[in-house]
Amino acid sequence: MNLNQLRVFYLTAKFGSLSAAAESLCITQPAVTKGIQRLQEHYEIKLFNRFGKKMALTDAGEVLYGIAESIFEMEDQAEESLRDFQQRKQGLIRIISSESFGAYYLPFIIDRFSRENPKVRVQMEILPTEMIVEKTATLANDIGFISYPVPHKKLVAREVLEDCFQIIVPPGHPLAEKSFVGPEDLAGQSLIVHEKGSEPRRSTEEYLRRHNISVYMPLELSNNEAVKTAVEEGLGIAVITRRVASKEIGMGKLKAIPLSDPAMTRKFYLIHHKDKYISRSLLSLIDMVDQWVEEYRLGLH
Repeated sequence: MNLNQLRVFYLTAKFGSLSAAAESLCITQPAVTKGIQRLQEHYEIKLFNRFGKKMALTDAGEVLYGIAESIFEMEDQAEESLRDFQQRKQGLIRIISSESFGAYYLPFIIDRFSRENPKVRVQMEILPTEMIVEKTATLANDIGFISYPVPHKKLVAREVLEDCFQIIVPPGHPLAEKSFVGPEDLAGQSLIVHEKGSEPRRSTEEYLRRHNISVYMPLELSNNEAVKTAVEEGLGIAVITRRVASKEIGMGKLKAIPLSDPAMTRKFYLIHHKDKYISRSLLSLIDMVDQWVEEYRLGLH
């Protein structure tokens, strides 16, 4: 099979557009059309159906697309592995992380890694878990860190950290002097919550259902910084991991009280493409994640 024609077919199917495929390949649109025609004529089979300007894969096209996707992903992996041998301890590691892990855990790991590997550049982006899964499945990044498991046939996932949720309150709040908070302590409280779909929101709602607690929810906020600020201002209390509020706790702006329910934990997962080539630099970073997490469990961070 002519790999150039296969690439033309693959990019046309991926983008759903002849012009987009042509732009990606730096060739003309007629050349893309001709490449697909030659492929179809050679095998005497139709790969696309046209509906006006829209293009849809036939059954044969769907099968070929899946195979082509694997071929070109393997090509990317081959190039990456050779670059790793060329560069040895140089290069770029691309990480995408969910907000909490990316903002409150990962920076300390990256700082340590960068000091030990000054020639390796680390690029980190924060996105929602669903987008991290999508990008990692297309090899758009090297590794990802997500807040809840999302099964995907192209990904390998493993738990890297389990942390406890706690209640954060402003100093002087009636709960501030308690050694732990039970379900009965939360009844009737003003509870500031994260946005729907987030892991803290899911865990909080499950906790309230499990213990049949009724609370008032005056605010729904989209990020941890806004939640902490609202608690500092006395607008309510919140469920958050101690790590996320460690700076404010250290400054005396907030107090964190453990929950009596041992099930109130959150987990973070490391994901990568199942066929991802793990370079020496990337393996070193992953090892450092595990080392830092173990130290965190022992209370060293």
